[in-house]
Amino acid sequence: MSQTSGKILFVDDDQGLRRSLKIILEKSGHTVDTAADGPTGLKMFDENEYDLVIHDLKMPGMDGIQLLGELMKRETGIPVVVVTAYSTWNTAVEAMRLGAYGYLPKPFDNEDVRALVLRALQTRHLGVGSASSAAADVLTSLRMIGSTPKIQEILRLVRRVAATDSTVIIQGESGTGKELIARLVHLYSLRRESAFIGVNCGAISETLLESEIFGHVRGAFTSAVSDKQGLLDLSSGGTFFLDEVGEMSLQTQVAFLRVLETKTYMPVGGTTPKKADVRIVAATKRDLESMVENRTFREDLFYRLNVIPVHLPALRERVDDIPLLAGHFLSIYSNIVGRSMEGFTDEAMEMLMNWEWPGNIRELQNTIQRAVTLATGNKIEAADVQPARRISEPPSTVSFSRVPAMPHPAAPSQYGATASGIQPTSAPAYEIPDGRFNLELKLEEIEGEYIRSALQKTDGNLTRAAEMLGITFRSIRYKVKKLGLDR
Repeated sequence: MSQTSGKILFVDDDQGLRRSLKIILEKSGHTVDTAADGPTGLKMFDENEYDLVIHDLKMPGMDGIQLLGELMKRETGIPVVVVTAYSTWNTAVEAMRLGAYGYLPKPFDNEDVRALVLRALQTRHLGVGSASSAAADVLTSLRMIGSTPKIQEILRLVRRVAATDSTVIIQGESGTGKELIARLVHLYSLRRESAFIGVNCGAISETLLESEIFGHVRGAFTSAVSDKQGLLDLSSGGTFFLDEVGEMSLQTQVAFLRVLETKTYMPVGGTTPKKADVRIVAATKRDLESMVENRTFREDLFYRLNVIPVHLPALRERVDDIPLLAGHFLSIYSNIVGRSMEGFTDEAMEMLMNWEWPGNIRELQNTIQRAVTLATGNKIEAADVQPARRISEPPSTVSFSRVPAMPHPAAPSQYGATASGIQPTSAPAYEIPDGRFNLELKLEEIEGEYIRSALQKTDGNLTRAAEMLGITFRSIRYKVKKLGLDR
């Protein structure tokens, strides 16, 4: 049996669905056994060897959560996908907490089922089990968790383009999963048996980056005492991943353009070109089109990279996936620290769902890890996730470190505590007008004025405007879009 096919057990009380899914998956080369209820499915699981289990969440008698719990007790590492038409955050968290590989809401597209099954089987064949394994890792498990339309559309796109050798550029904010998508492109490609090698262009100095990518010959520079094989050579036959390509210097951009145009490259100090038999996947959190306009990124290189663009949504744009991700991370870190956590309180999940997540999935992962470590009960409460909000800076917060400070109406020196509450000890700098007053709207207006002023002074250059305001490029881009200043 090939690595892309497997023996599957499907448990569902709907006879019509059992029949149709069996036909769909068997046409894709899989072997499928079916069961009408949980006890029968569990008995078949114990008596046979399967590569994947798919089961409904709502079934009479033993429901899907009970069946999932029993399957996880076997500790076989076989991935389990749960299917349900009754999607609530509680069931999503519980399924992922118990170790489900994936969560598929009804109604589903046949192609979505095939793609999810393929990802689960690839993970199984690579030796990575379900999330219940303490060794499971978000990246190495090669799982893009999410059931929202945006994520499903991206996964379908990745599946289609992976079989080609087209160059892919993945764009998205920090922490959205760009490297994960790059690895999925490699996993689904015809080059998956060869190496996946990447380099972070922002983590290596300009003088060393060319040597790392292209290699060098002895005597190319003072410390080049011997020939060095470059990463392009090491990834021959496989996939070469250029992470944070927007940080690459113009000089290195020129050198890499040759790779895309001629499929050859020259080692530093060399005289004989070498063949580049690699598939190029690049990623960046920068706005490359703006960089092209500002002449900090070559236009010809941009169009060579921008063959298949993949735009990853920020976590705040896929809020419905937060319970799935939170449950997944809860499973991982509960096992790592050896604690039995039952889930989240309503208040804790409400906080997670309402936060803007400037750090995206990486921030959510860190928040859940910290909550599991510090929680005093067997459920994650609001207090357990609250510290992350005090530490993290949301995208809507601006530090005006490079503009004149404005007097604040609630400065500590102006207020003092009394028996009746907090009372001003001196006249405030601002007076609230009579009638209703919207503080958030007023602050947004002030913020907008500062941003407009910075953009006017920099002729619309986002990078320079961000530096002037003392905020990140990502923050100003988000604010400009939010305030409608990009129209």
